[in-house]
Amino acid sequence: MSMNGGTGTKAAVSEINVTPLIDVLLVLLIIFMVIVPVAPKGMDALLPQPPKQHVSDLPDTIVVSVVGKQGEAPSYRINQDSFSKAGVESKLQQIFAIRQEKVMFVKGDPNLNYSTVAEVINMGHEAGVDSIGIITPKIEQAD
Repeated sequence: MSMNGGTGTKAAVSEINVTPLIDVLLVLLIIFMVIVPVAPKGMDALLPQPPKQHVSDLPDTIVVSVVGKQGEAPSYRINQDSFSKAGVESKLQQIFAIRQEKVMFVKGDPNLNYSTVAEVINMGHEAGVDSIGIITPKIEQAD
């Protein structure tokens, strides 16, 4: 039995080549690291909610209407109730102080200057309204 130094071409290799196996394992490791979310998921818990205030007397949608002509003093209405100009802002503050959803719509007479409607929009912002929409005649006809 002679020892061969490995220089022959017919010698059998008795060791396993692990380099391709390690490459495959590293690729699988990277794939699983990307697939698994990194953010830890906590337990689902129902938190106690604060009691809802009773606001059944207020309608869901608040529409401030401004009616009048140029040169005349406009009249202001919140839904169907008439108010003076000074009373509109205080009533809006009273309404939106207890509401979670602070959305208001403004409906202006087409004969008015836009500055009169802009004053009502400013009153809404002062009352803490988050979203203010304008009802145009085209939108009103669609309803």
